[in-house]
Amino acid sequence: FSGACAGCGETPYLKLLTQLLGDRLIISNATGCSSIYGGNLPTTPYCKDSAGRGPAWANSLFEDNAEFGLGLRLAADRRHASARALLGKLASKLDADLVRELESAAPITEAEIAERRAQVAQLKVALEDLAPTTPDAERLLHIADDLVKKSVWIVGGDGWAYDIGYGGLDHVLASGANVKILVLDTEVYSNTGGQSSKSTPMGAVAKFAAGGKPTQKKDLALLALHYGHVYVARVAFGAKDSQTLQALREAEAYDGPALVIAYSHCIAHGYNLARGLDQQKLAVDTGYWPLFRHDPRRVEKGEPALTLDSAAPKLPLEKFTANETRFGMLAAMAPRRAEELAAAGQAALKTRYELYKHLATPSTTNTPPATI
Repeated sequence: FSGACAGCGETPYLKLLTQLLGDRLIISNATGCSSIYGGNLPTTPYCKDSAGRGPAWANSLFEDNAEFGLGLRLAADRRHASARALLGKLASKLDADLVRELESAAPITEAEIAERRAQVAQLKVALEDLAPTTPDAERLLHIADDLVKKSVWIVGGDGWAYDIGYGGLDHVLASGANVKILVLDTEVYSNTGGQSSKSTPMGAVAKFAAGGKPTQKKDLALLALHYGHVYVARVAFGAKDSQTLQALREAEAYDGPALVIAYSHCIAHGYNLARGLDQQKLAVDTGYWPLFRHDPRRVEKGEPALTLDSAAPKLPLEKFTANETRFGMLAAMAPRRAEELAAAGQAALKTRYELYKHLATPSTTNTPPATI
């Protein structure tokens, strides 16, 4: 009941995210397709489990969603710190073993999180007895649930992430805060009719790029991984669903900013979306959308941070572009220009893959890494 277009390429990623983290998930959603089908009041596709827990979802403005999400992260951290401080003040009036467990390291696995929730429930029972005579106990009772880990995700499309909200997104990545970003990349401003964005590939036709976009797609992933401290993944559900699952799990577990860029087929691409997952696989097989994970934790093991999860391109780019009207339109209108842009796009894919391959190769010398 999401209300998205039939065959939408965005919704599977959000469904998976809620299946993994829904009982502790906080979403800051940029205006766009995901905010329309996500907040299609009076209905909503987000729901709660049998325990009454589910995603907390809010839609901010198109231009400040990243900052809004960072604020949610800072607020969650502040509430957690306040709860820990109150717990310390009340320690002498509470069970010593329970306090020690609650003050231990933050839970990581699902079993540990479930155990922490049980401990919080036990704490609440004790606080209810203390609350009438102890103001600190009453305050802690209101925020005791913040002793359980919260997962904050900033969600939006490429129009937000690559264009209008990029300054804020870059600020969040640079901050080092433990906040996650999921970019549902349709390569076009889908919600407002298919305008060209910085994510739109070379040669594609869109509003404001009627003659085919003359420049290459902005490589948001490459820009982010150069920070060094950011977890970055590029995923495509239809090409390798296990890699998508692994990336989301690693991003969540990473103690710092994480960016997951998810290829999302769209009705604006101009083909039957029943073939959407097949087209995603072609995007990977042609090298149009290489899959990888950049995990800074690997460096500590003496390994390259970047892991390529897809093989070298094994099909020509035209196998992918031939199926989509956004590329075919240009061939019909201006065949020569279409050929020129297609050739330039094919060459760019080869160059980009070689760059990623270089970054994923263990260094055998002491020479500094190549500059981009």
